[in-house]
Order: sequence, then C-alpha cells, then structure tokens
Amino acid sequence: MEFMISGRNVAVSDRFREYAEERIAKVENLANKVQRVDARVTKQPNVREADSSLTVELTVVGRGPVVRAEATSGDKFAAFDLAYAKLIERLRRASDRRKVHHGRHTPVAVRIATADLDTVSTSEPLHVQLEKTAAETEASTDTGNEEIDAAEAAEDCPVLIRRKVFPGAPMSLDDAVDNMELVGHDFYLFVDSATGAPSVVYRRRGWTYGVITLDSRCAEGTEDIKEETRPYRASEGSAAKTA
Repeated sequence: MEFMISGRNVAVSDRFREYAEERIAKVENLANKVQRVDARVTKQPNVREADSSLTVELTVVGRGPVVRAEATSGDKFAAFDLAYAKLIERLRRASDRRKVHHGRHTPVAVRIATADLDTVSTSEPLHVQLEKTAAETEASTDTGNEEIDAAEAAEDCPVLIRRKVFPGAPMSLDDAVDNMELVGHDFYLFVDSATGAPSVVYRRRGWTYGVITLDSRCAEGTEDIKEETRPYRASEGSAAKTA
C-alpha cells in the first residue's frame, strides 16, 4: 500500500509524516484492496478561529469505491486523529456491510445492518440539506487552482455559479447507497444502471433512503410518475433464499 502526504500553505515535518504513516499502516487490516492512501494538510489563510485553521483530508483509493474523511483543528496532529477516526469508522461500516450482504446467509434488515450509523437531522427541508452538503463538498475538494478573485467577481455580478463535471459510471441503487455512506455525505448523485437515468439517493428518517430519478418522458406526458418501495439489496436476498 502506497502512502502519500502533502501540505498546502503548511510544511509537513518528518515527525508528522512518521506519525501519520504509523497509523495509516493499520488501514490495510480493514480494507485489503487498498492501493493508495492520500493525506492532505491544508492551512486556511485569514481564519479568525485558531481551532479551525488546519484541515486534514484522508482519501483511500483502491479497487473499490473511494473512501474519504476530513477534520479541522488548530493543531495538525489533532486534526489528523479526528480524520483518521472517521476514516476507520467508515471502513469498518463498509466491511460489516460486505459481511452481512455477501455472506451465505439471508441479509438482515437494513435498519439492523446500519444501526450504528450517525443520525441525520430532518428538521430542515431536503433541498436545504443538499445545498449545505454541496457547499461542504465544494470546500473540501477545492484544489486551489481555480480560486476566483472576489474583488473581480463583485464587479460583474454578486451571484456566481461553478460547474464541475465528474465521471458517471452507471451503478445500481444499492451500490449508490454504499458509496454515499463511504464518502460520508447525505446524498449521492449517480447514473442508475437499471434505467440509464441521472438519479440522486439521499438519507431519510429512521435509517431509510430515498431516490429521485429524472425522466424527460414524464414531463412530456408519455410516462406516469412512478413510486415504489423495496428492501435494500433485495436481489441478493432473493438469491440467498433460492440457494
């Protein structure tokens, strides 16, 4: 397993590198298909709060889905420990789901398999939660190479729209749920392999999930709007019963 560490606006000392390498070595015990782990330490300029000036982002890259975790603190060692704890927890959840849903026994209910997951607030409308999560994702994945000069932008228009295009390999709804949990988001945009349509899966109350699918035929009146409910990994459950 390869480990790469980099710093943005902050120097990465040998002591910190050794500290990180010692802990990252344990990742292979939870994810044996890991090929590389990337760690990025970022110092935010002009931050008033001293306890939120350093951010550590950890990314696990392998043959499976990408797993990310990040944390912020005034000390890079503390930020690393927080991000590392989140990363280990997400890897454990993924490992537990594989044991539950790929074993030779009938899968348990999703509410039991995901009972240890963090709850999500439902006091706000879904679109508000999506906007907040999108803003957090934008902040965590910004490479710094596309920063917009605020003074220049203000001369034209106070409202800015940034477009980002990501690879969209088709996947099943169940795989989209797994990927959403691995990256720690409240929603996940994907292309549904069953329909070929762009869709978004999101968390709902009581450890259930929802999915919204776009279909231009509904707008044209040629197709009725459809709603359905099914168990998580329903096809695997049927296969286990048949076997």
